[in-house]
Amino acid sequence: MPPPSPPVVFRNVRPLGAGPPVDLVVVDGLVSGEPAPPGALVVDGGGRIALPGLVDAHIHPDKTTWGGPWVSRKPAGTIAEYAAQDAELFRAQQRPVAERAHTLMAHAVTRGTRAMRAHADVAPAYGLAGVEGVAEARDRLRHALDVQIVAFPQHGVVRAPGTAELLTEAARSKAVDVVGGIDPIGFDDAMDEQLDLLFGLADRYGTGIDLHLHDRDERGLTVLRAVLDRTRALGLHGRVTVSHVFCLPFLSDADLAPLAGELAELDIALTTVAPSRDLVLPITRLRAHGVRIGLGSDGVRDSWSPFGNADLLHRAHLLGWVTDVRLDEELSACLDVATHGGADVLGLPRADLAPGAPADFVLVDGECLPQVLVDLPPREAVVHGGRVVARAGRLI
Repeated sequence: MPPPSPPVVFRNVRPLGAGPPVDLVVVDGLVSGEPAPPGALVVDGGGRIALPGLVDAHIHPDKTTWGGPWVSRKPAGTIAEYAAQDAELFRAQQRPVAERAHTLMAHAVTRGTRAMRAHADVAPAYGLAGVEGVAEARDRLRHALDVQIVAFPQHGVVRAPGTAELLTEAARSKAVDVVGGIDPIGFDDAMDEQLDLLFGLADRYGTGIDLHLHDRDERGLTVLRAVLDRTRALGLHGRVTVSHVFCLPFLSDADLAPLAGELAELDIALTTVAPSRDLVLPITRLRAHGVRIGLGSDGVRDSWSPFGNADLLHRAHLLGWVTDVRLDEELSACLDVATHGGADVLGLPRADLAPGAPADFVLVDGECLPQVLVDLPPREAVVHGGRVVARAGRLI
């Protein structure tokens, strides 16, 4: 961890856009409720809103071509086809994973991201190169960004022989914080074998689990119920996340309620990347049951898609767009998923600007939080642990 930052007074800021400008005092990287100590540094906030730091709960920085030449993509329609193109693009890259990941992750910081869960592909095609590259980028950004690394088996666990051994090595060596999985039925066609491995690694080595679940039908629900059962049996409450979960948006309230209740009881988190109106998680209904939900960028300018920008404020804007929200409280709720929701998923304290909270915030020009979400103003300054780590879109 970086050394404690000196006391700082961020003068003339509007925390959460509410009320007149005040002085925000930071001591030892935390928001203080006390007057500024003698000798504190002073930073003029210019009357700007102090927005809580954003948390990207699901991003793939190892795959990105961000900052490099344009890549023309070829047709693909299945996970296997996309995974094959991942490997092809990986071999064609002139820049190593560490450089590409750092470029993207640093860009995310300049847009206000305080933390992220970074999925790095683990497969015989790459070995642990993705994990190692993202870890190197994380080390370079340690002063500005908190990062959890997931060993993600994009090519499948069972269908790609050798992947199970790589996942085991990543977990055993503590190279990753989380072990990942992917569609144990729809893609890997080996539910018990995949889940037994993932839950066994989490139980043995103390990692978390983050499972990509794209199946939209009964197969997805079958996997989700198996995840519930294994989490309960091993006592892994609070250590399991299921990402995408495309089987849930199609459920009625009556069918969703019991599943949501179990997810909350076992403290299993979910993430969404707001891909479309039909596939975004029913966030309001799930949160009403107490389910932790975070928002993520997913892939950014990789072989899967030319789109994406690692700007979580923009992603929260898209969440509001695809769910057709209009009311101020609905717009603010989208922002909450991108800030506090992500922090809850990663197990981080909320940067809510209350005394004792991490001093991770973004200064933006604006009138109120709903307007900020809609207008996406420039990030004038980004603060992490009480230090200004980016100004006007540039990393410091």
